This record gives sequence, structure tokens and C-alpha cells, in this order.
Amino acid sequence: SSRPFVCLRDGVYRGATERTRRMALWVFGYGSLLWNPGFEVGVQEHARLPGYARSFCMRSIHHRGTEAEPGLVLALDEQPDAVCEGLALRARDDQADAVLKYLRERELISSAYVEKLLPVTLADGRTIEAVTYVIDAAHVQYCGGLPLEEQAAIIARAMGGRGPNTEYLYNTTAHLDELGIPDAELHWLRDRVRQLVDNDLA
Repeated sequence: SSRPFVCLRDGVYRGATERTRRMALWVFGYGSLLWNPGFEVGVQEHARLPGYARSFCMRSIHHRGTEAEPGLVLALDEQPDAVCEGLALRARDDQADAVLKYLRERELISSAYVEKLLPVTLADGRTIEAVTYVIDAAHVQYCGGLPLEEQAAIIARAMGGRGPNTEYLYNTTAHLDELGIPDAELHWLRDRVRQLVDNDLA
């Protein structure tokens, strides 16, 4: 079976038997996980997640900004009619515990993301469940609906523990293009941010 066996209540990926321990752990990637998963991917498949839209709707105060000058990172904003295209990443079965621990340390650095087990559809039509990190719209870091021009201005200048906010935007946009999942909004932001950065350097 491709259904993951994830126990989210006590934070441990495990099954009651060795058979369930061998069940697959899938993770849905839509942003930095596309180009920097941080774990060995056993299988990757194009996937579609209904009911959520990818956007720069989360203020970053750690990785791509600071509390004094937040950056922006992508998150999944719940929208009933939306569909987000990305990748389903399957961890190696013998590394599932370690991968989930790593992802929680990385993604749940603040409580702005919520970990969910959501159904995603693979390119061949199969539906599997994948660990997915979505935005908590009630969290102080949520900023859905910012005008694109304002997003660009923030991304052009922000810097965090993992580097400049521009790098995050450029890498994600490039990898979506390479995967055949172009995102028109990210293209606009990439071009506008480059203009702003060039103007600052001029």
C-alpha cells in the first residue's frame, strides 16, 4: 500500500507491526522542498493537491527574514476552488522516522505551519496521502492577500538565517519551470524583484 502510517498525536512515525513500519511516508513539496528537500528522496512524482493555493502568504522571521524585517515564504493557503501542483516525495522506508523528525524541526520552527495528512493525486491517477505543511490563517505570521508589488518589495530586501529572500524566490521559480509546473504569479514576482534589486545596485 502507498498509504502512509503517520501518528501525528505523539510525534512518532510508527506502526504497530513491522509490516506497518514499512508503509510509505510521502511528503508534498510545493516550495523549497522542491529544490532542497534535505533528505534522500526514494521516489518523486508530480502531484496535485486540491483545496489549497501556493502563495507568499507567510512572513518569515527565521529562514528568509528576521523579526525586525520579516521576509516572505511560500505557504499553502486553504481555498476551496484552488489546486496546487507540486511533487510527492517518498522518503526511503528505512529513513521515515528520521525524515519526519527533520521536517518537523525545519517546518515547525514556529507554529505558523500546521502539519496535515492530505490526499494528493499523482500523475498516473493514483491518490496517496502525504504529509503537508499548510499555513495557519489565524497565526500572526499569516499575510494572505498582500499586493504583488508589496510582496516584491519585501522579497527584494529581506535576509534571514538561510540567506536572501531573493534566492528562495529565484530557486523555487526555476525548479517549478524545470518540472513543467510554471507559476505565472511567481514569474511576475521574479521579474519585478530583479528590477528592484538592479535599481538598488545601480
